[in-house]
Amino acid sequence: MTATIASETALAPHPETLGETGAAISTAAGILDAVRNANCSLAVWQRNAILDWSALLEGSPRDIRFETSRAALAPRFTASLADHGFGGRHLHRAFAEDVALLAGRLCAVMQCDSVEVRLEVVTTDSCRKFHADYVAARLITTYVGPGTQWLTREDAARVRSGGEPRRIHQLEPGDVGIFKGKLATEYPAIHRSPPIASAQGKRLLLVLNSLESK
Repeated sequence: MTATIASETALAPHPETLGETGAAISTAAGILDAVRNANCSLAVWQRNAILDWSALLEGSPRDIRFETSRAALAPRFTASLADHGFGGRHLHRAFAEDVALLAGRLCAVMQCDSVEVRLEVVTTDSCRKFHADYVAARLITTYVGPGTQWLTREDAARVRSGGEPRRIHQLEPGDVGIFKGKLATEYPAIHRSPPIASAQGKRLLLVLNSLESK
């Protein structure tokens, strides 16, 4: 059963395989390596939420952004959580360890040693339009709130032509996606932030960008 988003646009459930859509999806972490394939624009590791991270949003946390080596990420990220007012201090260490794990996955795929880390508390619809990123590849995951929405290549072409997508696919909280960007392919992953402002919702979004290719 699907839910209506707007007019004829429906929210599609996560299928295990999507055929010739440019997306590779699996519950196995190794699926992220598929983004190296020229025919793959998006690789999604479907994973269950490890913990309830909502306590991190208590108070008035501020966005975090910095560049770091993979080895130095966890301690710096832990310190940044406290410095930027994130709640749930009992979660900080586990959160930093998970972010470091994901950075390791991205570095392995992109053959890099360093990453840009962005942790954002999203409360608006500022990225509500479907778009591709001007990067080679970007790892995105949502810890709290609705996940990133994305389109198959067929629907992406429809949007580029001024039409509306027939179906919108959406990551679940905890799912990890590596989205190929414009610098890597003529068929980048097309995605957007889910609309949340009308429901006064919040998202805790992690974005990792690779730096320093070997």
